[in-house]
Amino acid sequence: MDEERAKLFAGKGGDWKKFIWDGDSNKFLGRTAASWCKIGVFYVIFYACLAGFFAVMLTVFYQTIDTNHMPKYTPGDGSSLLRNPAMGFRPLPRAENIESTLIWYKNGDNDDIVHWVEALNDFIKPYEGADGSLSGQHIKECREDVLPGDDEVCKFEDTWLEDKCTKAEKWGYNRESPCIILKLNRMINWIPEVYETIDELPEEMPESLKQHIQQRIDDSNGVMPKMIWVSCKGENPADEEYIGPLKYSPWQGFPAYYFPFRNTPGYLPPIVAVQFDQPQSNVLINVECRAWAKNIKHDRQNRLGLVHFELLKD
Repeated sequence: MDEERAKLFAGKGGDWKKFIWDGDSNKFLGRTAASWCKIGVFYVIFYACLAGFFAVMLTVFYQTIDTNHMPKYTPGDGSSLLRNPAMGFRPLPRAENIESTLIWYKNGDNDDIVHWVEALNDFIKPYEGADGSLSGQHIKECREDVLPGDDEVCKFEDTWLEDKCTKAEKWGYNRESPCIILKLNRMINWIPEVYETIDELPEEMPESLKQHIQQRIDDSNGVMPKMIWVSCKGENPADEEYIGPLKYSPWQGFPAYYFPFRNTPGYLPPIVAVQFDQPQSNVLINVECRAWAKNIKHDRQNRLGLVHFELLKD
């Protein structure tokens, strides 16, 4: 029996050796040199064609986008699905509650407010010292009659924010007057269609904002400022009762001369700081802020033209 097994294994070993190299027919792994040469040439040509096809498709794809400056399809020219800007707010909740929109802090607890203060400090850093001294940046003092050129951006400084909404004041979180910063999400080439007369203001616009706009018109000798106006209020009647007075700085809106955004180096989007003066303690307050222009639609479900967050001060 042992001899038969030895012969069997010896035979198998011989077959494998012959498969790897057959000296009788000069075959390596079952193929002659000519066969290996033919199949090698075939796969070289095959993969070269495949790589060429991929390269052509990639080249065609890159022709549709501008990787350095401007994408091919932008909201402003109607070629994008994005037609309506959304709003954002800062500070954002802690990382472990990233999906939350709750700003919750303990009044008078310096350790508890650290996250909120540092988040706003980090956000405002690009706005500090925006004096145009940075290399390659063309920052301009803009007004309604002094607009930026194609390679220029409008200046916005953190020093324009007022009252408690500053880094030195810890954004009001140690003074019972927390500040929230609002911004519009960047949409390339989107141009706001601002309201030009008081009669154009929509009925659903808060009365307090209409009064503010009228005051601005009176201060400007009857000329309505070209602004994307901003309003914040309690989302429900109970929230309105507890939210307290609000202050906006530097303006109650975003000046139109900051738009459109063209991805120009050095561009800083305008911001609005909303100061909540002594909101009710120990009450969850639902807040909704809206941006107002003719071509801004408000959609709560998709969060278009508005932003929602909750404020809770213990």
